[in-house]
Amino acid sequence: MTLYAVQKLIYEVNRSRDGMEAFKAKPDAFMDAYELNQEERGALSKPDIGLLYVLGVNGQLLMHFAAAWGYEWNAYLDAMREGLANYGAVREGIYAIKEEGL
Repeated sequence: MTLYAVQKLIYEVNRSRDGMEAFKAKPDAFMDAYELNQEERGALSKPDIGLLYVLGVNGQLLMHFAAAWGYEWNAYLDAMREGLANYGAVREGIYAIKEEGL
């Protein structure tokens, strides 16, 4: 998994209207500039906010990305909960739950 690349892409998309428009117009071409696996590409292009959360995307980045796609606050929170239910615990990043003793 390339969490850094996912977060870098989201950061670039979040920081300007042009970035968001370019991503929405040609997501595959935009994503080609980043080292992403198929799961990440799928989550970004839908977008699957719940899966992005489980992949470990920082909540501050994800919140703005979700808002740009029309998610209201409660829908954003619900999407993260659904991500946990559908994909399991957060895998990487600051929200990851590590087992004791590992």
